[in-house]
Amino acid sequence: MGEGERCQLGTVGALSLSVVSSVSIVICNKALISSLGFTFATTLTSWHLLVTFCSLQVALWMKFFEHKPFDSRTVMGFGILNGISIGLLNLSLGFNSVGFYQMTKLAIIPCTVLLETLFFRKKFSRSIQLSLTILLFGVGIATVTDLQLNILGSILSLLAVVTTCIAQIMTNTIQKKFKVSSTQLLYQSCPYQALTLFIIGPFLDGFLTDRNVFAFQYTPLVLLFIVLSCLISVSVNFSTFLVIGKTSPVTYQVLGHLKTCLVLAFGYVLLHDPFSWRNILGILIALIGMISYSYFCTIESQQKASEASAQIPQVRESESTPLITVDNGSSAVSGGTDLKAPAWSSNKDLRA
Repeated sequence: MGEGERCQLGTVGALSLSVVSSVSIVICNKALISSLGFTFATTLTSWHLLVTFCSLQVALWMKFFEHKPFDSRTVMGFGILNGISIGLLNLSLGFNSVGFYQMTKLAIIPCTVLLETLFFRKKFSRSIQLSLTILLFGVGIATVTDLQLNILGSILSLLAVVTTCIAQIMTNTIQKKFKVSSTQLLYQSCPYQALTLFIIGPFLDGFLTDRNVFAFQYTPLVLLFIVLSCLISVSVNFSTFLVIGKTSPVTYQVLGHLKTCLVLAFGYVLLHDPFSWRNILGILIALIGMISYSYFCTIESQQKASEASAQIPQVRESESTPLITVDNGSSAVSGGTDLKAPAWSSNKDLRA
């Protein structure tokens, strides 16, 4: 199996792990919040991150991965920013209607595209832009119900979108800049994320729910679902960093909307949630957008790979030049030449 095939297999595995784990944790948390009354989402997220860090610590002791420290200020800032973005998203949901909150999540994709275009000079083809438009239109039909606007809620939503976009772009950028794996980055940033949410979580949850997380009655069933949710979160957090590292922040957001559609479908089929033809139509349109996005990403990746391979004969031809100068009596020694690799990427990520 070639390097390209292994890379594609790894990407498919990361995407599959992200979908399965995210849908599982949504189902678990839905039972925990709706059925058992544990509504402390931010505090629960801090526990997720704490368990994730402990799991990674055990994995490090067992030498499943190598600790690779790098710029501590970057890691700290990245971890705190991630924690703040999660808190802002929860605040956005608390101060806005569900429909406006869904619009906030939809806005993350165009905001990410805009930031990557302005600051990273990344180009998105018209085919990719059209696919994303179809996707957003479909998810909007399926999920957005009412739009009740208020100034504070709108400001919180804007801050949530911006911080989430920056955090996800940083995830991809840091892994490539410092040459660290998703596991290494998650291991180093997890304590800062957990600490940030652990500090603000009880206050934020108390403000939104008028209840005290420490005064909640923890029955054995509630504790069982909390433990299950924390264990699933290890896979969710790991797959999030893995997907963004292997693909791009935009692809991760597309995947997130696929999860939303799967959760809606699961709720209708197994939990008999209220469902309408509008939901079905929106999911079908969103799936068309996702499939077309994946198709055009694959096509563009293949084109980049073919362009890269076309450069190889030119490089080899230029390498033969020193041999001619040697035959003409030149003092150049071809064996001592430091041949640099051609300036093209191995396309390990499916760039949009």
